[in-house]
Amino acid sequence: MFITTAYAQTAPAATPAGGLAGLGGNLTSFLPIILMFVVLYFLMIRPQMKRQKEQKAMMDALAKGDEVISAGGILGKITKVSDGYITLEVSAGVEITVQKSAVSTLLPKGTIKTL
Repeated sequence: MFITTAYAQTAPAATPAGGLAGLGGNLTSFLPIILMFVVLYFLMIRPQMKRQKEQKAMMDALAKGDEVISAGGILGKITKVSDGYITLEVSAGVEITVQKSAVSTLLPKGTIKTL
């Protein structure tokens, strides 16, 4: 049993390193997937982590007298700050307690008076 001429012509050439060409071929096949993860990191994951850091810094900096908007759209002035909760004055004499994580936006001072 001999190898036919047509099959012998299409056979890959023998490598002196004994198969290192196969390893390079596998690496190049994974290169597009690796590039997709790198692009995904820089376009989606990294900006999201930056926003989370900014949100945490804003929550840690909340103080009495700041004017904020909650996630539910409630506008109020902070009257009391504790570890996980803040008390908002939403109207004269009306106060509500919300979680710090419910604060979505810190407003410039004097915003409530202009409304």
